[in-house]
Amino acid sequence: MSSFRLRPRFSICLPGSVDDVRERLTAALRKAGEKFDVKSFPSYLSLRVPEAEQHYWSPQLQISLDPEDGETRLTGTYGPGTNMWASFLYGYLIVGSIGLFSGILGACQLCIGDTPWGLWLFAAMLAAAAGLYLSAQMGQKLGAWQTFQLHQVMEAAAGRSIEIH
Repeated sequence: MSSFRLRPRFSICLPGSVDDVRERLTAALRKAGEKFDVKSFPSYLSLRVPEAEQHYWSPQLQISLDPEDGETRLTGTYGPGTNMWASFLYGYLIVGSIGLFSGILGACQLCIGDTPWGLWLFAAMLAAAAGLYLSAQMGQKLGAWQTFQLHQVMEAAAGRSIEIH
């Protein structure tokens, strides 16, 4: 369950309409994964580790249900919780913004013959972006067991093997 992808995904088709598949899947997920929280919305399911067992790096499974030729396509994405996702989103936004503007500043300083100290800041932002990526990989490794459990429950509910890509 661990890979260099930040958000592993799967996509399968199950027979039936979106509402039928959602109801069957919700019931099967609740039965197979009694230790997980299942949230059901129209055309969308969410499977989470219960709060008592969650840690900072706990994953969740988001499943969208879309009609396709008389069947329902399930597209599942394993990813971090909302708080974790937001912290990385803002981290990348801040690092990317500072990196962009410091790179422009450094290039301008270089063009006019000034000391290009902006490029030092740009290099620091590249290192910070690499650090964010590595910490995301570390978090994925720390949540790998729970991701595996989520995947096992999903396979049991779908009644078939599901390949992650």
